[in-house]
Amino acid sequence: MNTRIATLVVLALCIALPALAADPLPRATPESVGMSSARLTRIGEVLRADVENDRIPGAVIAIARRGKLVYFEAIGYRDKVAGAPMTNDAIFGIASMTKPMVTAGALMLYEQGRLLMNDPISKYFPQFTDTRVAVMSEDGQHILDTVAVDRPITVQDLMRHTSGIIYGNRGTTAVHEASTQALGRPQATLSGPEFIDALASVPLLYQPGTVWDYGYSIDVVGQLIEHLSGQTLGEYLKANLFDPLGMVDTGFLLPEQARDRYAQVLPKDPLSGRPQSTRDATTPLTFECGGGCAISTASDYLRFALMLLNDGALGDTRVLGRKTVEYMLANHLGPEVKNLIAAADPTRADYGFGLGLAVRTTPGVARVMGSVGDFSWPGATGTNWWADPEEELAVVFMSHAPGPIRWHYRQLINALVNQAIID
Repeated sequence: MNTRIATLVVLALCIALPALAADPLPRATPESVGMSSARLTRIGEVLRADVENDRIPGAVIAIARRGKLVYFEAIGYRDKVAGAPMTNDAIFGIASMTKPMVTAGALMLYEQGRLLMNDPISKYFPQFTDTRVAVMSEDGQHILDTVAVDRPITVQDLMRHTSGIIYGNRGTTAVHEASTQALGRPQATLSGPEFIDALASVPLLYQPGTVWDYGYSIDVVGQLIEHLSGQTLGEYLKANLFDPLGMVDTGFLLPEQARDRYAQVLPKDPLSGRPQSTRDATTPLTFECGGGCAISTASDYLRFALMLLNDGALGDTRVLGRKTVEYMLANHLGPEVKNLIAAADPTRADYGFGLGLAVRTTPGVARVMGSVGDFSWPGATGTNWWADPEEELAVVFMSHAPGPIRWHYRQLINALVNQAIID
C-alpha cells in the first residue's frame, strides 16, 4: 500500500470513529433546522484534504442551530506524528477564547454588586493609582516623558480593551519593549500579585478610553476575580461557570489522566516551515492567566456559547441575567474610541467590541459572513467560535494550528458553515 493510500485509509478511519464525548445538546437532522446535509459535508471534504496536505493536523467542529446539534465531527489527527486519530473529546489550548469566559465570570460579581463598570481599577489594585501614559518619540522607539492619565482605568476599560495596557509582543514601540522587559511570559514566571506589580510599572501606550488595543486587560480582570472571591481563577470559574454548565473538561491544568486527549500541533508551521509547539498543559501555571491560559473541548465551549446565545441560561441552569448578557453583547466602542481590532485579528476588522468579545455592527464590510449582533473571540492556537442570534447558530472550531494560517481557517470555516444555511 503506497503512502497516499495509507493516509487516506487512516483519515477514513478517523472520520468513522464513534463520538467519545457526550453530545452537548440533542441532535437533529440539518434539514429540520434549516440547514443542508449535503452542504455540511463540504466541511469534512475540505478539512480532510487539508489534513492530507499537512496544513492542519486535525480538527473538531460542533454546530448547533435552533437549539439542536446538527454537526459534531472529529477530522484528521489528534497527534499526526504518532498517527493518533482525532476524537471529538480532544482537549485544546484555547488561548484568547479564555477571555469571554473570564469576562462572564466577572460579570457575575457585577450582578452581585461587588464591582461596578466605572470602578477605577486602583480601587482594587492601588499599584495603578499613579498610572502614567508614555510620551513617545516620533518613531515610537523612545519614551521621552510620561504624563498623568486624563481619567483612571475602569473595569469597563479592561473588559473592552480600552485600558491603554498592551501586549509587549504585539508591537515595536518603546512601550511594547518595556512591557516585554517587565513581564516576559508572566504565566510561566510570575505569581498573580507579581504580575500586577510588574504591569503597573509599565506606562500606558494610550490614555484610558481612547483606543481599542489588545493587551493584558483581561488578565487583570482575572486577578480582580481572585481578589474579590478569595479563590484562584480556576476555582472560581469551576464553581460558578464550568460546573453549572457541565463544562467537564475546561480549566487551566490538564489532568494527567487526560494527557492522551490533548491535541498536538504539526512539528513545523505549514507556511514558514519553522518549528512550532503548544504549551505543556500538564505543567501548572505560576498564575492562571485570564487572557489566554484555559483548555477546553468543542463540546464544552459550545455549551458556553449556547449559554450566551440563550441570554445567560443553558437548559434550566442560569448563570447570568438576560440584561447582563445583552449588555455584554452590545457594542461598547463609541465614536470617540479608535478601533484597532483589525491589527489584532484581521478577520474581525470592522467589528465593534462588547465586554470580552467582538460584536458585529454591520451586515457587510467585515471579511466574514454573519448577521448584525453576532459575537465571537478566537484563540491564537488556531481555535475559533462564534454565535449568531439572528440565525440561532453557534459554532465551535477546535484545531491546534497556530501562526498566520489561523486567519485562513477563521474565514474558511465561517464560509463553509454559513453556506449550509438554507432556511
